[in-house]
Parts: sequence; structure tokens; C-alpha cells
Amino acid sequence: MTNKKQTITKKRRLRGVVTSIAMQKTAVVRVDRRLQHPKYGKYYSVSKKYAVHDPDNMAKIGDLVEFEECRPISRQKRWRFVSTIAVA
Repeated sequence: MTNKKQTITKKRRLRGVVTSIAMQKTAVVRVDRRLQHPKYGKYYSVSKKYAVHDPDNMAKIGDLVEFEECRPISRQKRWRFVSTIAVA
């Protein structure tokens, strides 16, 4: 009898703003990050867009959403919609 070691990997979760819902079951989400320049110390913002799988089309433009990585669903989609975050 062999004991198989199970590795539990924690999936990355990101938060961003929905910028497009033009595709079926897909939302484009922009994630903004603030970085500090290594030499000068000034902060600047960098943004990146992710194609997120949203099977129920729950996301609306302008919503703050949370999504996590998953197996590849299509050529561009490697992220799955988790929830909409209420902005207070």
C-alpha cells in the first residue's frame, strides 16, 4: 500500500474593475497596482487586463470583482469569476 502525498496549492485571487462584458461568458477585468521605482522611490501605477470566465454573466461594467486562477478554459481565459465586491 503506497501513501500518496497530496499537494494543496493555494490559488491566486485578484481584485479589479470590469471594463468590458461584450463577449459571452467572459468579462474583461482591469487590475491596478502601485509600484515604487527602485532608484527614485516615486510611486506609479501599472494596470493589466485579464479575461475572466463568468458563466452566468453576473458581472456588470464598473463592478469591483474578485477572481481566481484556474485551469485553462480557452486560449486567453485562465481566471474564474468568484464574486462581486460591495463598495461602501
